[in-house]
Formats: sequence, C-alpha cells, structure tokens
Amino acid sequence: MFKRTLLVLSLVLLAGMAIAACGGGNDVVVIEPGEPIHIGYMLPTSGGASVYGESAIGAMNVLISQRGQLLGHDILLTGEDTECSAEGGETAAQRTVADPTIVGVIGTTCSSAMTAAMTTMSESGLTVISPSNTSPALTNPDETWQPGYFRTAHNDLFQGAIAAQYAIEELGASTAAAIHDGDPYTEGLATAFTDNFTKLGGTVTTTEAVNKGDTDMRSVLTTVAADSPDVLFFPIFQPEADFIVAQSVEIPGLENTILFSADGSFVAPFAPSAGQAALGMYFSGPYVTGDKEDTFQADYLAANGTVPPGPFGEHAADGLGILLNAIEAVAEVDDDGTLRINREELREAVEATTDYDGITGLLSCGPKELVPGVTFRGDCATGEALGVFQANQAWIDSEDAYPPDVLWTP
Repeated sequence: MFKRTLLVLSLVLLAGMAIAACGGGNDVVVIEPGEPIHIGYMLPTSGGASVYGESAIGAMNVLISQRGQLLGHDILLTGEDTECSAEGGETAAQRTVADPTIVGVIGTTCSSAMTAAMTTMSESGLTVISPSNTSPALTNPDETWQPGYFRTAHNDLFQGAIAAQYAIEELGASTAAAIHDGDPYTEGLATAFTDNFTKLGGTVTTTEAVNKGDTDMRSVLTTVAADSPDVLFFPIFQPEADFIVAQSVEIPGLENTILFSADGSFVAPFAPSAGQAALGMYFSGPYVTGDKEDTFQADYLAANGTVPPGPFGEHAADGLGILLNAIEAVAEVDDDGTLRINREELREAVEATTDYDGITGLLSCGPKELVPGVTFRGDCATGEALGVFQANQAWIDSEDAYPPDVLWTP
C-alpha cells in the first residue's frame, strides 16, 4: 500500500510538472543549463507554397546565426509542415503543443492553416507570430482572433486598399471583377479589394469562386467575361492562379481585361509556370526597401546560396526578433543559468512591443483600431511595406529574374 501511495504521488507530481510546462494560465518553460531555447515553426515545407516556408526558415536561420546565444543559451529552431491547408495547420498545431520544450512559434504562412490552428495554439498558452498570414479575420476579435496570436505581415485591409487605389488611379479602371477560392486569405483580400474599389467610385461587376484543386477555369472566366471588366483581381495561390492566367487568353470578352493578382502567387515559380499570358499582369505584395533590406538580402544569399524564392522572409526574421526580445525581457535567470519563462508573461511582452526596428519597418504589436469601431489584436505591421509589381519577360523566362522591380508604392 505504501509503495502504491508513493507511485500515485509520483504520477501526480509528474502530471503537475507536465501541466506547468504545457498549458494553463501560469505555465512556465524551464530551460536547464546547456539546453537550447527551443523555437518552433509551423510553415509549408512541401507543395506549391513551400517557397514561403523556405524563405522564412532561411531568414530565421540568418538571424539566429547573427544573434548567437540568448541569455547564455543556444537557439534551436525546429518545425512542422502545414502544407498551406486547414488540415495541415491543425495537425502541425497538435504536434507543436505536444512538445513542452517549445517556448514560442513562428507561423503559419497560410491563413487557412492558422484559422484551423488558432484554438489549439491559443489554449496551449504558446505565443504565435505569423510572418505571412494576412486575412483580416485573424486579428479581429469578433471573428477568428484568440489570445497569443500576432503577425508581422500586413493586414489585407491595407493590401486590398492599395490594390484598389492602383487599379483606379493608375490603371484608370472603372469596373472590376474578383475571383477567390474560399480560403480565408483569398476571400478576405478579394473582399477588401472590392469594398475599396467601390468606395473609390468603381463598379464591381461580379465576385466568383473556384475550388482549390480546380484546373479548368474556363467556366468561371466566361462568367467574368460577360461584363468585360477593366480589371480582374484574383489573389489566389499556385497552381490555381497559373490556370486562371493561362486560360484567360482563350476567353472572348477578356481581351482588354487587366489581370491583377497578389502575394499568394507573387513567388519565383509563378511567371515561368503561367507562361506568356502572364506578361504585363500586376501583383500587390510585400515591398521592403532600405539599408536593412540590402543587408538582409546579402546575408541571405551568403548563408543560403540563393535569394529568397518568395516574399515574407523579412517578416519571419522580424517576428523571430520580436519573440527573442520578449523572451529576454521576461525570462528569470537562476544563478546556474537555468531559465524560467512564463508563457503568459511572454504573450504580454510581445503585445507590449513598441517601435521594434525591423527589416520591414517599425513594428508595434498593441491593439489598433483599423476600422471605426473595431479594435484589432496582434497586428504588429502598419501596412506601409507594400507595393505593386508587374510581370516582365525576364521573369517569365527564368525564376532567377524574380522579383521584378517595384512599379509603384502607396
């Protein structure tokens, strides 16, 4: 009986230690001397969106090598493949929260993955900073946002506005159509574009939807072509965006329609895949400039042997920098070097970040009233690091010519 009592007490103590490490309001991660500070990532490392994951991981490894140790501990970066899908996001979340050594997380890339992972990640107590989620719903407390979620990417309320502004003021468009695929990112950005296009005096002829995995876009393009809009805005990922572009030249009524996509397809493989039909089309997406960006590009090339194959690498580096600064601010350091990091305090420290001097600009992570009457939570970016680009022949001929020069900035 005595041994059984000791066994039960031991199990209770172990369970309590697991709770202390993994969940609850006051969970604390303990990092012993010689152990690394473990940062997780949830990014696509396979499939068509893997260029985003590759860019983010490469950028974070550059920052880690430059930063060296933090509070006397190495920084360990490991992660899960989200595959840019809801299912992949939830699976990655379950695996991530099961590891009690992880202090914080960078991810996800795709808004659909984060939408699926949000509850799991929030309830775990972990802090998550996304380098490239842009769906407005993700930081709207009335929609998807839950405590612990932040992002260094722009909110698509900004991107939709600048794309609509460019279409009307620079392209002279008065009518526009939009296509999305039901994904939180594509639908949210399409809506932001059409709302702003209307506010600026334009007319939206139709908003249509395709499905992920569709390869024949002729039917939806024929519907769009019925009104011969000046602009067709389709913020869709590869490979669906490739098919829209390639098949658009077959559809009567679209001969004079300007094709306009966004950061979902603004990646190195896109133009060579879409082919000659992509020549002259437009993209809205991240645009970072300045001395810090020049240094980042040089450091990335030196470390990885290539330039980033997609956007948002800089945003990943900034997200990791904010997270590491917050860890440094809240960690309790024992005499022997042991670190004790309270996860709730870590969330509070990230939210308190003000004017972080990052590659993408000055980032502040506190609440922001981005539209009247709605206070968004977790938006660290201001939306200033955006631009419009145009596909040229060099990029169509070779991925090595990506990215084309920026054409316009707001």
